Amino acid sequence: MNRYRSLAALLCVAALASCGKEALQNITGAPPGASIKFFNFGVNAPGVNFYANDTKVTAISSTTGSESTTGTAYGGVGNGGLYAGIVPGAYTLSGRIAAATDKNLAIANVPSTLVDGKYYSMYLSGIYDGTAKTVDAFVIEDPFVPQTDFTSTYVRFVNAISNANPMTLYAKNTVTLTEYPVGGEIAYKNGGAFTQLPSGVYDLSTRYSGSSTNVLTRPAVSFSGGRVYTITARGDITVAPSTACAAANKTCLDNTTNR
Repeated sequence: MNRYRSLAALLCVAALASCGKEALQNITGAPPGASIKFFNFGVNAPGVNFYANDTKVTAISSTTGSESTTGTAYGGVGNGGLYAGIVPGAYTLSGRIAAATDKNLAIANVPSTLVDGKYYSMYLSGIYDGTAKTVDAFVIEDPFVPQTDFTSTYVRFVNAISNANPMTLYAKNTVTLTEYPVGGEIAYKNGGAFTQLPSGVYDLSTRYSGSSTNVLTRPAVSFSGGRVYTITARGDITVAPSTACAAANKTCLDNTTNR
């Protein structure tokens, strides 16, 4: 997010400098005070651009001079995984089809109020209805704290699988073999608290309440000290799982860095 703001400021300076002294303006104002990240985790959903009201806040680079028709594809995170800065306030956040067919048709809308100084994530989730051209979506706050202890990390779990039961995420250190529950049991469209863990490499798994059987697994995930991560369950629970999140509809555990 900071890189985008710095680049925008530099481009403004370059553009204004070429227009003469009379064109100079004050560009030292504060950046937008809220931040949001966008995920397309709706199974079989088309590529989308994300909007706040009618303002597009994610984009895909294009070499043709025209807007990309790819958008953020399933399994992707908008803006290269970075937070987008946005003015605090009430919005309708939406994912809109990026392709030429049904261009800009909103397949999900979520009314949300974004507060100054806070971080958020919007998820397209569940399974896309190709007839109605709709998919579930939800917005949650990302309430992580500034991390100054570089021997530990913070991790939370989000459940974006519409046809799965509530699950608990477990992280097992591959060296000490100590297993930690990452927050509590999380239902669909919800996220748990950020849980502090020693930095290291972990085998991840989720389980239903009262069961010792793993529902989803992902081996050898590195959590670096001083960083904050979100692990999200996505996919169709009726389809065989994948440990690498490679297939379009297989269930898996996505790992995204918040900070």
